[in-house]
Amino acid sequence: MAITDWPEDQRPRERLIKQGAHALSDAELLAVFLRVGVAGKSAVDLGRDMVGHFGSLQALFAARLADFVRINGLGPAKYAQLQAVLELARRALSEELRAGTTLNSPQAVKQYLQLLFHGKAYEAFVVLFLDVKNRLIESEELFRGTLTHASVYPREIVKAALAHNAASLILAHNHPSGEVAPSAADLHLTSNLKQALNLVDIKVLDHIVVAGRETHSFAEHGQL
Repeated sequence: MAITDWPEDQRPRERLIKQGAHALSDAELLAVFLRVGVAGKSAVDLGRDMVGHFGSLQALFAARLADFVRINGLGPAKYAQLQAVLELARRALSEELRAGTTLNSPQAVKQYLQLLFHGKAYEAFVVLFLDVKNRLIESEELFRGTLTHASVYPREIVKAALAHNAASLILAHNHPSGEVAPSAADLHLTSNLKQALNLVDIKVLDHIVVAGRETHSFAEHGQL
C-alpha cells in the first residue's frame, strides 16, 4: 500500500511535522528523504531495505555509489542527494562551533567529528583549531594511515596551530575497526603532543576517538 493511502496521522512526513523528527524510526526518516517507493514497496519498506542491507545508518552513509545502487529503487541521483544532506549537516555543525564556545557544545563537537570521519576506511588524524574564546577557527585532517607516535609529527601540528593563531585545540582520530577504546599508542601519542604544544603555550582541550556512532573523550575519562 502506498503511503498516500495510509491514515494521515500515520504518514511519516505528517508525523514529522506534528511530532518532530525524533518521533520517527530510521526507516521512516529515510522514507521522508526518498519521498516515493518502488513497485510493490512503500518508501518506508524501501527505507527498511536500505538499513537492513547495510546493517546500520553509519554503513549506509559510508556506502560507495556502486554498493548504494544495488538496491532496487536507488540510483546516482539519490546517492548524490544523500551525500549533499550529509555535507549540509557537517557545515551546519561547523557553523555552530564557529559561532559559539566549543566547550559549551561537547555533543555538537562529537556529532561534527562523527560526520567528518564517516565513510573513511582508513585511520585519519584531525585537529580542531580554536581561538581564545574556544570557537572553531578551522579543522584539518593532518595525517592518515596507521597512526602511531612515529607517524603523527608534533612539529607539524605545532606549525599548523601557530599558522592558525590557535589558542587551544582538540585532537581527534577514528578507529575504522569499530573499537572506540584508545590504545596504549593513542595515550602515548597524546602525552607527546600535549608536551610539545605546551612549549608554545597552546592547550590541548581534548582528544576524541570516533568509532562509528561511538566516541571516547580523553578529557571526560581523565586521560589528558
